[in-house]
Amino acid sequence: MPAPPSAAVIRRALAEFKIPAYDDQVLQIQQYIEILLTWNEKISLTAIRDPLEILYRHFCESMYAAEATQERGSRLADVGSGGGFPGLPLKIIRPDLRVFLVESNLKKATFLAEVIRELGLNDTQVLVRRYEELHEEIAPLDYVCSRALGEYSVFLSWAASDQIAAKQVILWIGARDLPEIQKISGWEWQEPISVPHSLRRLLLVGSKKQ
Repeated sequence: MPAPPSAAVIRRALAEFKIPAYDDQVLQIQQYIEILLTWNEKISLTAIRDPLEILYRHFCESMYAAEATQERGSRLADVGSGGGFPGLPLKIIRPDLRVFLVESNLKKATFLAEVIRELGLNDTQVLVRRYEELHEEIAPLDYVCSRALGEYSVFLSWAASDQIAAKQVILWIGARDLPEIQKISGWEWQEPISVPHSLRRLLLVGSKKQ
């Protein structure tokens, strides 16, 4: 099994995304990648096997949204968390976040609980449910985020509902999905941001219309 990237490599990658790197967070990223590589031998958490590509695609791209979650003590739900992206990298870079990881697959949820325990991430909870089944138990939410979820109209309708009352959504999308999302009513979208080191991946932030 390949080793996780060195601290120097992690720092250099984060710098390319203009993400500050602190010693404890760099160590947590190393630990996380090591756990991910081990578990990925048993259950499919990511199709990416190369540790350096995992660092860039999963960690740097997830943490790139930290600027959009500046309000201290915010409540964030990561829907369809899978291997923990983007929710856990955002928690690492923003330790003050209260994070809910929504993952219906029990094996993946077990992995997420293991990462939370090993990394000592407080105020982080795994919910083994389909997101459509969640209501007041996680509300109110400041942010709802997801990577490559699909079914955007259903997801955004849920996020905007009175039970969830999400203030903002943060989406990692392909450029081809942008026109479809921008047509969905109820949200005001900021200018999409191109994700560094990608050709057609975008970070899209929307606020619920008042």
